[in-house]
Amino acid sequence: MDQRDREILATLEDGLPFVFEPFREIGKKLGLDGEEVLERVRGLKEAGIIRRFRARINQRQLGITANALVAWDCNGKPPGDIGSMLASHPCVTHCYERRPVPGRWDYSLYTVHHGFSRKEVEEEVRRLAEQTGLSRYLILFSDEEFKRVPNVRVRENGGGT
Repeated sequence: MDQRDREILATLEDGLPFVFEPFREIGKKLGLDGEEVLERVRGLKEAGIIRRFRARINQRQLGITANALVAWDCNGKPPGDIGSMLASHPCVTHCYERRPVPGRWDYSLYTVHHGFSRKEVEEEVRRLAEQTGLSRYLILFSDEEFKRVPNVRVRENGGGT
């Protein structure tokens, strides 16, 4: 890794510019050709210096401010079948199953929804409830977005690695 690679990495930490040719734009800032930036990024990835390269969309900047976790009570129905049905809907970004605590927390399926308004999300959930025949569910909207950080493994003593 040389100084140019370090400059590219430092620039990438701020994210890719939202333009048609982001590597060309980065290259302009650094006095490089866009293709050279892309080749260096590929080389850093192959060398294991860059582990992952992925997009992260700032939902709030797009106007997506209604984020909800929906807890579903399957009422004795097989959660796998219903989960597959829920997960197939475009309005569901995540769907997973957890063991309920009988008599305390009877919800076993969870879906995550993102929308432009709470009303929009509530309507989506109502339609899903009708389609699946599930009448008991809770919609838990988030009130605050916390800073997203990469997955960090935590040692038993509480320290990060």
